[in-house]
Amino acid sequence: MKKLIFSAAVLSLCLTSCKKAEDKAVDAGPAADTTAAPAPETADAEAPVDSAAMEKAWMEYATPGEMHKLLASDVGSWNAKMTFYMGGKPSTENATAEVKPILRGRYFEQKYKGKMMGQDFEGVGTMGYNNASGKMFSTWFDNMGTGIMYISGDYDSASKSATMTGTMIDPMTKKDAKFREVYTWVDADTRKMEMFDTKSSGEEVKSMEIILTRK
Repeated sequence: MKKLIFSAAVLSLCLTSCKKAEDKAVDAGPAADTTAAPAPETADAEAPVDSAAMEKAWMEYATPGEMHKLLASDVGSWNAKMTFYMGGKPSTENATAEVKPILRGRYFEQKYKGKMMGQDFEGVGTMGYNNASGKMFSTWFDNMGTGIMYISGDYDSASKSATMTGTMIDPMTKKDAKFREVYTWVDADTRKMEMFDTKSSGEEVKSMEIILTRK
């Protein structure tokens, strides 16, 4: 209680003093505004850039490494046997693929040509390895649609395969649909690509397989 009374007394004294000061200011007439403009806020200074470390990081990011050598083993001409599992009974189509390095071996372009459902089929893909993220990635687009697919994931040296995941727009629902791709380096002259779709129920089903044999 004593503390409360003391606080009230101090507050009353402050109010009285402020009132007297205001009255005096009114009697003396308006005073010049001497309030200084607030100093602009200053952002925390960023740490100085270590130019040598930055140059080293970018050099490592830009320099093709062991994973790019693995991808380079795909360069050449291939026969592609494509099996589709949609609609129940599997159907098979044949195509050819040409793989070449682009941008000095940092990426590898794949060009497919063949038949699909009785129509001429053409597709273009790229594969690469991101030194910074440590992830393998792939893109794909073809004349059977107007979109592009992007997937990324990890390489497993034990199985000699890369498992990559991503999404694509389902033309029926207009929503993202999840899918997974497994790309396997079977041997020097054989590659296998498997694609798995994820249904709305969460169930994963195999939708396509491509066996590539070197010409």
